[in-house]
Amino acid sequence: MLSSNGEYKSTRNGQVHWDAQSTLAESDYSHTDSPTCFQGKFTDCMEMYASAEAVANYLNAHQGWFCRCAQPMKVDFVKENAYALTIGRIGSFGYEVEPKVGLELLPPNEGIYRIQTIPVPNYTAPGYDVDFQAMMELVEAAPAPNTKTMTRVEWELDLAVAVHFPKFVQRLPKSLVQNTGDRLLNNIVKQVSRRLTYKVQEDFHKSLGLPVPTKSKRAT
Repeated sequence: MLSSNGEYKSTRNGQVHWDAQSTLAESDYSHTDSPTCFQGKFTDCMEMYASAEAVANYLNAHQGWFCRCAQPMKVDFVKENAYALTIGRIGSFGYEVEPKVGLELLPPNEGIYRIQTIPVPNYTAPGYDVDFQAMMELVEAAPAPNTKTMTRVEWELDLAVAVHFPKFVQRLPKSLVQNTGDRLLNNIVKQVSRRLTYKVQEDFHKSLGLPVPTKSKRAT
């Protein structure tokens, strides 16, 4: 994390630091009108050792598992099938935010589950906008002899985040800000998805009295 106090300078190794001798004006902390957009498309799957019907019944009862498995992220109930999820403090270049996003878990349609962004009541995001569009599909594998029934939960996520940075961040090269933001978004999605995948697998299998898959069988 870089200090937000002063002007930036590029060093020979490509890193950026701020000149502590300079002092930012109060106006430098105001947000810009034009956002910087970061986006990515992500795919993965998790293996559930049960029938697609059993997995569907579990996913449909999200009022229980979603709050349990999202920890340590904070989850608040918004309305039926919808929650406000607080990711935690993240940032770079001396600028941090604590993203909160409203997510609605739509009922399945022809076996397809979707999660979409919704507004969080009585909440205005400070300097950022999130567009979260996810899709999940259950694919039950035909069991081979002496093997357990297994269902793959295959998911895709289209995620876009628009950030209205303070003016002092805009002094940095646009390519540096864009590349750092894209990399940060990718790392966050990987970390959250891996942790959530493990917790959902663990919660699901324990709820049916089944052994939890070994690490080699979990989604990565």
